[in-house]
Amino acid sequence: MGANKRQGPIDARRLQGFKYFELLDDLFERLRPLGTERDKAGNRELFYDQYAVLFLLYYFNPALSGLRSIQQFTTLEKVQKVLRVRPTALGALSEAAGVFDPRALEPIIAELAARVGRAPDAMPNAKEAALAGLIAVDGTLLRALPKMTWAVWQDATHRAAKLHVAFHVFAGVPVRATLTDGNGSERQEWRRFAEPGGFYVADRGYADYSLFRELDERGCRFVVRLQENAVYEVAREKPLTAADRAAGVVRDVALKRLGTEKHNALLERPLRVVEVAGTEPGQVWILATNAHGLSAELVAVAYRHRWQIELFFRWLKCVLGCRHLLSEKQAGVELQVYLAVIAALLIGLWVGVKPNKRTYEMLCHYLSGWATAQEVEKHLRQIRNKTGPPSNS
Repeated sequence: MGANKRQGPIDARRLQGFKYFELLDDLFERLRPLGTERDKAGNRELFYDQYAVLFLLYYFNPALSGLRSIQQFTTLEKVQKVLRVRPTALGALSEAAGVFDPRALEPIIAELAARVGRAPDAMPNAKEAALAGLIAVDGTLLRALPKMTWAVWQDATHRAAKLHVAFHVFAGVPVRATLTDGNGSERQEWRRFAEPGGFYVADRGYADYSLFRELDERGCRFVVRLQENAVYEVAREKPLTAADRAAGVVRDVALKRLGTEKHNALLERPLRVVEVAGTEPGQVWILATNAHGLSAELVAVAYRHRWQIELFFRWLKCVLGCRHLLSEKQAGVELQVYLAVIAALLIGLWVGVKPNKRTYEMLCHYLSGWATAQEVEKHLRQIRNKTGPPSNS
């Protein structure tokens, strides 16, 4: 009898503390046959769904610090029984990066993200209701070893991969992610992310007038900060309300042209610039937007919400541990990053609120068997009710 029949799909419900991994049962089932096409004799010892769950355990179990510790984990009798895996060689874990296609995880991320986006806690407060569904887009570097030649960045000794993320501001979770070398174009990845009717906020690195036109034609709304030396021709000034001024807005104008007359024609579609006082003395943020129905106050608020993705990157690297790459292959790094995104989505689905450091630690204690389900629920109630929630320190 081949290994395919000896080893059934993972029964996630039997995992210690992994009741919310039940969400993955149906989603991970589709991974089982992938990567087995050339295994005619049924000798494969590690399947895609097992690999994925082992890496999710890595994110939630403080005792797992790298591939070798994951390999040792598979030698434990209880792990073999619950995950239905055989003791897995270190080479098999390394080989997986060349066998399992990371793109197979993208639809799983999309389905989990859709569930998070429908949750009541993913909605803004009444005052900011017009910002519902706001997505921040940005990229962050993951430092790579010099021998990771695919991770092109500054030079042969300074290499990096770049993680590009679309982040649901109010749900506090990523909804799309891709990985490129360190010089990968952030604007090009936004083109991939952008969905008709989407609402996006981005920093100066995404300021591209042709991209603005493409997004507008797709029916997307956007708020993007321009460079301080941006040139634009004003069609008319718009009056400011007291609420606008309280939000730091100093000017709101409709544009006739964006960019210099020499290189840019008159705008075919209306565009608007809202100037907002920045975080430093004398600093002014120049925000380009096609969201004409939004007050200048909410344009400013939308841009300030962009900071949420920066906090997510910090959490992903420092708390989930994604700054430590477990593979030298691009596909291996993609697998690691996509599974980290799935881990973040699972936390969002279970917790129902943006997790802080203490929430993550409590989940790790629970999944390691040190905290009870009742203790976790008590912690989550404190956050939801805002009656003395744990600090982020």
